[in-house]
Amino acid sequence: MKYFAQSIFAILLAVTASFANETDVNDNALILKGSEINLDDFLWINRPIVVLADSPGDPRFVEQMRLLRERLPDLKDRDVVVITDTEPSQKTDLRQKLRPRGFMLVLIGKDGGIKLRKPSPWNVREISRIIDKMPMRRQEMRAGG
Repeated sequence: MKYFAQSIFAILLAVTASFANETDVNDNALILKGSEINLDDFLWINRPIVVLADSPGDPRFVEQMRLLRERLPDLKDRDVVVITDTEPSQKTDLRQKLRPRGFMLVLIGKDGGIKLRKPSPWNVREISRIIDKMPMRRQEMRAGG
């Protein structure tokens, strides 16, 4: 019986560790740097959330990233990738296309259209509600996705 309990404990520990590692990898894969991004690469595949600020220390940027990181699994379920750009001097394609003034949160649909543009942080529950009302997302939910 002692060996059985130890075996069960070892299995649970291994499974927990593998899930923790998988979550870390997926979290890192969901948050991308804007300088390396072409939005066309996400057409019909993902819903980008673009978070722009004039510096990584902007309190609104810090708050937005905290809110997004707290609920990354919810975003992953909705095929969301988070793209950040905190370097206005780089004049990235994102900045030229979206033309932010300071902090800005932008939700882009799978069709490439801008669905939401906000000058202040939004929580994932609010963002998820917007996404879940999109016709393409409703179709995905009906299909079981």
